[in-house]
Amino acid sequence: MRLRGAPWANQGAAAYEDWYLVRDMAALAPLNEAAVSGPRKAPHDAVARLAAAGTAGLYGLQGGAPLEPPGAAAWFGKPSGMRYASLFALLEPLVSSVQGALWMRQMVLGPTPEFCLQSATPAEVPPVFSALGIALLPVWPAR
Repeated sequence: MRLRGAPWANQGAAAYEDWYLVRDMAALAPLNEAAVSGPRKAPHDAVARLAAAGTAGLYGLQGGAPLEPPGAAAWFGKPSGMRYASLFALLEPLVSSVQGALWMRQMVLGPTPEFCLQSATPAEVPPVFSALGIALLPVWPAR
């Protein structure tokens, strides 16, 4: 997806974001090996050189269902002192009403916030989360 305004991606300028859905973390090892071997090695290496300043993260689905494609993302962290159970209880009606997907960071691989709520259109996230809303423009598959 193409986006603009994410401080962790190209300093907020136009950038691209890829999301890959996998069954679980164990599914990542074969994908990683396949990406850098055989006929994929040279293209992988060329793209990796272009993405030297890239960032990454592993996120697990916490509510809703993945969207294909999402049109908006709200990025935020858990407010200090709020319990995860309270966070999920507060957001569950919103995730349901926007038919969105709530993702929670599982591994820190860059400066992205802990949560991302993806939806078809921008969601009204409660102010307590100080969410950063970002419009997403799908670029693949070509429309």
